[in-house]
Amino acid sequence: MRQTRWIELLSDYECEIKYHPSKANVVADALSRKERLKPRRVRAMSITIHFGLKTKILEAQGEASKDLKAPAEWLRGLETHFERRDGSGIYFFDRIWISSVSGIRKLIMDEAHTSRYSIHPGADKMYYDLRDLYWWPGMKKDIAEYVSRCLTCSKVKVEHQKPLILLQQPEIPEWKWEKITIDLVTKFPRNSDGYDAIWVIVDRLTKSAPFLPIREDYKTEKLARIYINEIVARHGVSVSIILDCDGRFTSHLWQALQEVLGTKLHMSTAYHPKTDGQSERTIQTMEDMLRACVMDFGGSWDIHPPLVEFSYNNSYHTSIKCAPFETLYGRKCRSPVIWTEVGESQLIRPYIMQETTEKIIQIKERLKPTRSRQKSYVDKRRKPLEFKVRDRVLLEVSPWKGVELSYVHDTFHVSNLNKCLAEPYVQMPLDEIEIDENLHFVEEPIEIVKRDLKKLER
Repeated sequence: MRQTRWIELLSDYECEIKYHPSKANVVADALSRKERLKPRRVRAMSITIHFGLKTKILEAQGEASKDLKAPAEWLRGLETHFERRDGSGIYFFDRIWISSVSGIRKLIMDEAHTSRYSIHPGADKMYYDLRDLYWWPGMKKDIAEYVSRCLTCSKVKVEHQKPLILLQQPEIPEWKWEKITIDLVTKFPRNSDGYDAIWVIVDRLTKSAPFLPIREDYKTEKLARIYINEIVARHGVSVSIILDCDGRFTSHLWQALQEVLGTKLHMSTAYHPKTDGQSERTIQTMEDMLRACVMDFGGSWDIHPPLVEFSYNNSYHTSIKCAPFETLYGRKCRSPVIWTEVGESQLIRPYIMQETTEKIIQIKERLKPTRSRQKSYVDKRRKPLEFKVRDRVLLEVSPWKGVELSYVHDTFHVSNLNKCLAEPYVQMPLDEIEIDENLHFVEEPIEIVKRDLKKLER
């Protein structure tokens, strides 16, 4: 239909369409030009073809028969199941027997695993593919060990085994806002005040949390001022903080500020957000509440965080079996639902501090069975793993192409490591990896696919 409209439009004009080949039409888009001469391509190809696999198997059987009067497998009472066929070698239950000499077993496993016609199958698939044709003692065990030592499989295949570390939990704080966690939620639509992020700070004991709208590009000095005004001024100086390795939190200014305040910083490891699981869970709840507010009440996201914060802190939490406001103030805050009158006699009591202290002790006791139940539930699906000095490991990093070393922290969680069972000789020497002064990989083109030469007129 579009071409028809164009033809009808052009029919109203006296025009002539001419084709200008090559450089005559210099205004045309390069992708729309008709390619007259295709550039020559030079490709380096490496193809490995194993000729005469059957011949090599028969030669290996003959060599094994010279060393032994009978194959070792016959000594186990299995000689009745072996059969020698003319020109076909020795068979075991209609499967050809593979001897252990001349490396013929490894040759077969290489062809069944790394060739273009197999492309790295798993141990079970590889075994079931080979067992119909070949047999040797311990065949399944050898195949499983071969696949576990394949470096390519270790790099590209998704890990389906249990997490390799048991759950480790931090200690329960002794008092309110003594130990906190910090995290940033970014990439919100920017509002009229320039806010496009929320700073989430959670108390580990009371589970109370303020949601502070900020700008993602705030410098460390600005974040430090907000921290003093919003947290220290209201709850005092914390003993410890769990936070991620954001550049602003690892800066000298932030480190110096916390050192002056006497606060210890516990940084999470790279590619392991579970270190600060409390903040991650709180952020998930906050985002769900924000979406619900926008859908039900409309408006931009930035007008809802105050009431989202109030609703979050005034709602029941399973871990502490009460609302965060109850742990802070001894009771829930007044709302249209909670309308109980509070008189002076109910607020000013000689034993109000004793009630608050007893409340904190009660919350700590409630947290213990919750944490114990969580650890036992998680550890059922995990298994411990320990590494020794000089063990070779594979590091699981971001899936993005071209990871830059300057942006990756040098401390990793043990769950990001996997044992490398491949032979040392298959590792790439570090001398072949070129890194520039900015710690970035130096990439060089492998092949020139297209080439064009343009001669300018004088």
